[in-house]
Amino acid sequence: MAVPLLSVTDLCVTFTDRRGRRTAAVDEVSFEVEAGETIGLVGESGCGKTVTSLAVLGLLPRRGVTVSGSVRFEGQELLGLAERDLADIRGRHVAMVFQDPMTSLNPVLTVGRQLTEVLERHEGHRRDQARRAAVALLDSVGIPDAGRRVHDYPHQLSGGMRQRAMIAIALACRPSLLLADEPTTALDVTIQAQILALLQERVVGSQTALLLITHDLGVVAGLCERVHVMYAGRLVESAVREELFARPRHPYTAGLLASVPRLDHPRGLPLTPIAGSPRDVIPWPAGCAFAPRCPRRVDGCTGGPPSLLPDGHDVAHLVRCINPAPAR
Repeated sequence: MAVPLLSVTDLCVTFTDRRGRRTAAVDEVSFEVEAGETIGLVGESGCGKTVTSLAVLGLLPRRGVTVSGSVRFEGQELLGLAERDLADIRGRHVAMVFQDPMTSLNPVLTVGRQLTEVLERHEGHRRDQARRAAVALLDSVGIPDAGRRVHDYPHQLSGGMRQRAMIAIALACRPSLLLADEPTTALDVTIQAQILALLQERVVGSQTALLLITHDLGVVAGLCERVHVMYAGRLVESAVREELFARPRHPYTAGLLASVPRLDHPRGLPLTPIAGSPRDVIPWPAGCAFAPRCPRRVDGCTGGPPSLLPDGHDVAHLVRCINPAPAR
């Protein structure tokens, strides 16, 4: 059988504070990404999505952080790999679009220099050759007057242009896998649509695999082929896009969908928010972490950790719930 492009197995990330208290930010997460596939990782803020992506690329701090499990890229184990070897993979084979380009881009280097640095490091370009390629890359992502903007610093660009520059840097070496962490956060609706269209054109069109991390189900509906829903550090549901939106089984997934406005609902119909707060959780070993907020809670929900199992109607639809919502 062909080896998946990315295979994450039982990934666990634990943070330890100065008092020795341990917090599991990511807990036994497993998924695969095939070449050319677009996968969505969905959940509320604080559920572990960003930590998962940073663990994949080895970008978490060393002190106070424990990472276990397995992360394989094209069959090669990345966890425990030497920093020098990881640096050869980052940017060239696996790239990332970070959540906030204003804090992710280096404020004391021009956008052009940050682009040429990638091309010189991974593609072996000379300085003049890299500069011409940088101008072409900025132009390809829709930045006007790229020949002039290549000399600008990040603070001289608008939010949408900074995000475009970040995408240009990530795609500079034509990576096999792109991790996009909330690529439309803090952008207005018009710019969001432009960035998503750009991702679809440049990533999906070039057969680059995409792991899209977002809390926006509308974004997922337009881009992703398969969706993983995450809550309190674990995957609680996984299905192909059409199946997940048509028949959500986990109450958390159903709650996320019910809280989004829909054009096919009567005007003025109130949204149905998820009760409580993401802080209202119980430890997974004690039961389902979503139980304190769940409208379908039963006594067995706190009797032990539920497993991520195939749904009875579709073996490719996985759900971690002992009392799932009825299939529609």
